[in-house]
Amino acid sequence: MKSEALIYILNSIKQRRLRTFLSIVSVVVGIMAIFALISFGQGLREYTNDLAKKMGTDKIIIMPRGMMLGTGSANFDEKDVDFIRKIKGVEEASAWMLTQAEVKNKYTKETIYPYITGFPTDKKEQRLVEEVSTIKIMKGRGLKKGDILKAVLGYNYQLDNKIFKKKIKLGDKIIIKDKELEVVGFYEEVGNPQDDSNIYLTYEGFKELFGKDNFSYIIAKADKDVDVKELSEKIKEKFRKYKGMKKGKEDFSVQTFEQILEVFGNIIIIINVILVMIALISLIVAAINIANIMYTAVLERTREIGIMKAIGAKNKDIVFLFVLEAGIIGLIGGVFGSFFGFIVSKIGEYIAQTKGLAMLKPVFPLWLILFCLGFAFFIGLISGFFPALQASKLNPSDSLRYE
Repeated sequence: MKSEALIYILNSIKQRRLRTFLSIVSVVVGIMAIFALISFGQGLREYTNDLAKKMGTDKIIIMPRGMMLGTGSANFDEKDVDFIRKIKGVEEASAWMLTQAEVKNKYTKETIYPYITGFPTDKKEQRLVEEVSTIKIMKGRGLKKGDILKAVLGYNYQLDNKIFKKKIKLGDKIIIKDKELEVVGFYEEVGNPQDDSNIYLTYEGFKELFGKDNFSYIIAKADKDVDVKELSEKIKEKFRKYKGMKKGKEDFSVQTFEQILEVFGNIIIIINVILVMIALISLIVAAINIANIMYTAVLERTREIGIMKAIGAKNKDIVFLFVLEAGIIGLIGGVFGSFFGFIVSKIGEYIAQTKGLAMLKPVFPLWLILFCLGFAFFIGLISGFFPALQASKLNPSDSLRYE
């Protein structure tokens, strides 16, 4: 019976190719969008998890209040860093300077405005800042004491037509504040254009060029077996008293990297939910199309239904046939939707890579494929239920007389 039912369903779909095709296209569009969006969402989730591993969740950042990473004015000095370093439970503390300035290529005279960072030269402190920034020397060397007019550049400077028309090489010169700086190293790719276009100087070099000796951010690393969240609260309270500020009136904020990544993760989830809800509109249209062709199919096959009932088919058999037919239409759309969703995701990944957005890399877990196929099948089943119910209630004698 089941094999006969399947043959009957496939023949019915074949006889109504155009209408079926249009319904399948509606499902394809919706499933393709959902597949692509979720695959990128999963990719971003893996990226944040990878960041957490590289950075370590034992880090605490002290920054100007109301500011996010990469922005804000410098509010801290060396005494502040020393104070944080001496708090019980803190293994090490460091800081970095940050500003945005005009940078020229000595040879082409092209001008850009990247972020410029002042880094420590103490090996332990430098390693801490590099760990938090998820950067690692790829070519040349890192900054060391005495490198006043030397710089290490982000990954993208090594590529033609990415920042400058011609790539920068070790030993080349860039101009900042009318002073020439020699390039002594390059960092590995981080995965986003801003970080990969940063320029790194020593504290001394930063002060020489910009006349500033304040820090934009302080980073602290917790000792082993110390509760990072409790330590962050402790730092906030002690630093507030040290700065002579009233509770709730602090001009700084203290956050663990786990908290920062959690906020970032929640933003990704919200964006994905909104985008998937938009994609669901296509599936609602698809469901309406499937229901429409199934209602039409009931009218066209009224005599067939009468014959099936006359030879012993029960109402549940009729419902089964029509619901399964709608489900198969949805499933076919799900198969092609997943396939084209994969293609769209890979094209999107290629475009993201060419734009320097390596973090936008889709991931295709098995559950995503099964979910899309199952969801498409379910949409078909739901869409076919009411037409199937109508078909099952037809009177056999009336159906046989139907023209």
